[in-house]
Amino acid sequence: MPLVEIRNLSKVFVSGETALSRRKAEVRAVEDVSLDIHAGETLGLVGESGSGKSTLGRLILRLIEPTSGTVRFDGHDLFAISRPEMRTLRRDLQIIFQDPFGSLDPRMRVADLIAEPLVIHGQGGSRRERNDRVAELLRIVGLDASARDRYPHEFSGGQRQRIVIARALALRPKFIVCDEPVSALDVSVGAQIVNLLAQLQRDFGLTYLFISHSMPIVRYLSTRIAVMYRGKILEVGSTEEITSTAQHNYTKALLSATPEISL
Repeated sequence: MPLVEIRNLSKVFVSGETALSRRKAEVRAVEDVSLDIHAGETLGLVGESGSGKSTLGRLILRLIEPTSGTVRFDGHDLFAISRPEMRTLRRDLQIIFQDPFGSLDPRMRVADLIAEPLVIHGQGGSRRERNDRVAELLRIVGLDASARDRYPHEFSGGQRQRIVIARALALRPKFIVCDEPVSALDVSVGAQIVNLLAQLQRDFGLTYLFISHSMPIVRYLSTRIAVMYRGKILEVGSTEEITSTAQHNYTKALLSATPEISL
């Protein structure tokens, strides 16, 4: 059974009245999407900006509510369970956002930022045990223990993204949505973050939905690839299938438009 089962998922946003009509305009951000994500794999979700990728990622985590459709995680229907049940499942569901600058409260020290999920969910034991966990997480993501007492503005973009990743790992999740986690970073730093994510997956058996507009990054990291365009999934297949025998012209255009990068 897949870890994540997405069936006929749709999200329609309703905007205000237009200049020419009193009727409200509808934007179909996600339209009738069905996907499976298997434990231990990376499903790469690729498409241009505005294709609905980030909306789909947030729907899967129930950060926004769908217009229709279902998401099952580890056998649980996420849109049917109670708030207390969802709160419990949140420990297994995490997200790494695109912008490491906006993902961290600038008023909090790194140690408190990383420990916050443990405190919220009543995990990690005593303060000393939580401090030990924070030190371990900093080490795991390649940061020195001295980072714990500093503030986010004292770090580079790549270092901040490492802090974000440490925070996402704090509750030992099963599934992480990586929402364009390197698009705000320069190429060399982004490559380091991609390699870190790959290493963490091997070390901890993580499952990723990796969202990106960059086909080379998705090709490097993903087990399978889903191609999204205007809210719809055009094709899904193994990385080899999609990159060597793409069926859809849009996928072929993505492949030809993006140069190889060194990872």
